[in-house]
Amino acid sequence: MLRVGVAGALGRLGRVAVAAVEAADDLHLAAAFARRGGERVFGVETDDDLDAFVARGLDVVVDCTVYPVTLDVARAALDAGIAPVIGATGWTDEDVLVLSDRCDEAGVPAMLVPNFSFGAVLMMRFAAQAARVFPRAEIVELHHDRKRDAPSGTAKLTARRIHETGAPLPAIHSVRLPGLVAHQETIFGGVGETLTLRHDSLARESFGPGIVAAVRAVRGQRGLVIGLDALVEGMLAS
Repeated sequence: MLRVGVAGALGRLGRVAVAAVEAADDLHLAAAFARRGGERVFGVETDDDLDAFVARGLDVVVDCTVYPVTLDVARAALDAGIAPVIGATGWTDEDVLVLSDRCDEAGVPAMLVPNFSFGAVLMMRFAAQAARVFPRAEIVELHHDRKRDAPSGTAKLTARRIHETGAPLPAIHSVRLPGLVAHQETIFGGVGETLTLRHDSLARESFGPGIVAAVRAVRGQRGLVIGLDALVEGMLAS
């Protein structure tokens, strides 16, 4: 049974991660980290000291903190030989390169996951396919008004996947409004027609299955893996 710690355990995504880990038969919630230490989640008392958190004999850390705390969490996990699954956003391209180098140096794998929803991963896959047919695309991403980064990590990764096909890099339009959770449209334009790919996360619980799948898979990866694409590829092949 994998011993899992959740960093940012009292936040919106952190509470989803805690519940998903606790519900999985092969995972054990062994530790929780939060700036407000001393509170309990599913019987586990939260640490407010990062060193104490990673010292609890963990196999995997799910990072649901915010930038730049997420950098410290990833560094501490790798230094302790623990594989991090990073759901925090705000990472810059330079940060990702540094993380990749640290994974290689430590010999510890990590996953940086912009979106834990399998539907969002499929949307990005379909967008890359559509980009080979349609000459132009733009992205509209819509999130709740408390989301700190804009554009979202999912939108930036979608744009990169489209650009990797040889298509122009799409413009990204960000909307932040109360009442939203996580939504994205990728709109393709051709001669006399458009194609819209839309994904909606209607509740944060939609991220739970992806979190569990990443926790189960991360220690079998090599180096830094970005996104859940390899896991979805395995599902489609089975």
